[in-house]
Amino acid sequence: MPPSPRPPRIAILGLHLEANAFAPPTLREDFARQCLEQGEAITALARGGPSHLPGEIPGFYARMDEAGPWQPAPVLVAAAPPGGPIVQSVLLDFLDAMQRGLAAALPLDGVYIASHGASSATGDEDSDGTLAAMVRRLVGPAVPIVASHDLHCNVSERLVAAVDALVVYRTNPHVDMRERAAESADLLRAMLAGLRPARAFRRLPITPPSVTLLTAAGPYAEAIRAAEAEMAADPAVLNASVAGGFVFSDLPKCGMTVTVTAKDAPTAEAVADRLAHRLWAEKPRFTARLTPLEAAVAEAVAAGQGKAPPVLLADVADNPGGGGRGNTTFLLQALHQAKAQGVVLGVFVDPALAAAAHAAGEGAAIDALFNAEESEFSKRFEAPARVLALRDGRGIGRRGTMAGRRFELGPSALLELEGSGLRVVVGSLRRQLHEPAMLEMHGIDIARARCVVVKSRGHFRAGFDEFFPDARILEVDAPGLTSPVLANFAWKRLPRPVFPIDADAAWAGR
Repeated sequence: MPPSPRPPRIAILGLHLEANAFAPPTLREDFARQCLEQGEAITALARGGPSHLPGEIPGFYARMDEAGPWQPAPVLVAAAPPGGPIVQSVLLDFLDAMQRGLAAALPLDGVYIASHGASSATGDEDSDGTLAAMVRRLVGPAVPIVASHDLHCNVSERLVAAVDALVVYRTNPHVDMRERAAESADLLRAMLAGLRPARAFRRLPITPPSVTLLTAAGPYAEAIRAAEAEMAADPAVLNASVAGGFVFSDLPKCGMTVTVTAKDAPTAEAVADRLAHRLWAEKPRFTARLTPLEAAVAEAVAAGQGKAPPVLLADVADNPGGGGRGNTTFLLQALHQAKAQGVVLGVFVDPALAAAAHAAGEGAAIDALFNAEESEFSKRFEAPARVLALRDGRGIGRRGTMAGRRFELGPSALLELEGSGLRVVVGSLRRQLHEPAMLEMHGIDIARARCVVVKSRGHFRAGFDEFFPDARILEVDAPGLTSPVLANFAWKRLPRPVFPIDADAAWAGR
């Protein structure tokens, strides 16, 4: 009898960073504090319950396990909070480790690359493409490679050429990481069985503000539904991915993209054309509409007086989930001065203030100094306060993008400012407030708050929708590193003209 075929051996690796060119560089310690795992530790974490791994890693393992025998060959998974480009030496260290790990794992039957897709480095504008090209060189042309990306990815032609399929998230807030990982696993299994797909790629001169890329409703939601309809209508369409991109990377590869994977090239090209032309026709709708700061404060005051329902104010320009520092004081100071009642704000990132609160102890009165070290948008603000709660900042998410995943704020504190009663959750690590547990762990009853201020762009909607309907969520126009007002930035590498920054942006069709 012929020997039984061995289970397919699949390498798993990934690089997660959303690089904001206007933020300070991302260091190795930023990865170490969030997720930096190698080898068999990845398999243990992926199969072992809640962890700090990106959500698609356990999702990929689960689907591969369901589908039949296989041999995981985990290499390296590095994930850091959104920030500036990776220091080049750190990227090179990661690439070296990945190359060594892949070489040691040979022969391989397939590769899964689970990356955010909007990374860059101080010496490499296309680090995701560099990674994919390195994998292709090492495994050769016949080994299938499937990559999954966040929908805020900046896709390069080099990456598309290196992989056999690209699968992009379809929900924003992101709650479909496991599903897209499962889709990636299914595509990989099909290729192991002999499928050889074709790909088509389109880039459009549209760099939409991130607040226009929600998928519950609006132009981007409709584009995603159109892509899903293409997949449902024709079994030859294996995947149709519409990526919104991340404009703050300020790179030539920024812009909305369409990547179609199909059983044949004519189908892939035709679907890519239809989806791209649809996006171009809808481009006027990719324009941010924000609430002025003064109007937002007035809404909070009215809610605190019981004259209006509770309101959530999104400080979208200071979103740590897009590279913001989480420490601008524009909303904090305005709400405090207005004496708005029942306000909770978080997470304000200030390690020095968190440390001062821990040194003072629960119940202590302190002089709360926000931003002892000022920067461009992070101005100093000082107010007497009382320390209401102290925590180690560790928790497990219960809803939305963080459901079932571990998070860490670093040493954290709940402060109450004298004179207004405004409560502020102060953290030590740069994290966006998109998970209710980040407030609840400090003893806050969100349902009783009259106003919640989140330093987040949109992911909070999947966590806080049980408290605030869309009609009571205001995206506030304030200064910051992630302002949706794109005209505020001094772009250097972004291709121009591009909509909505340039009204005269044109597109030839391909």
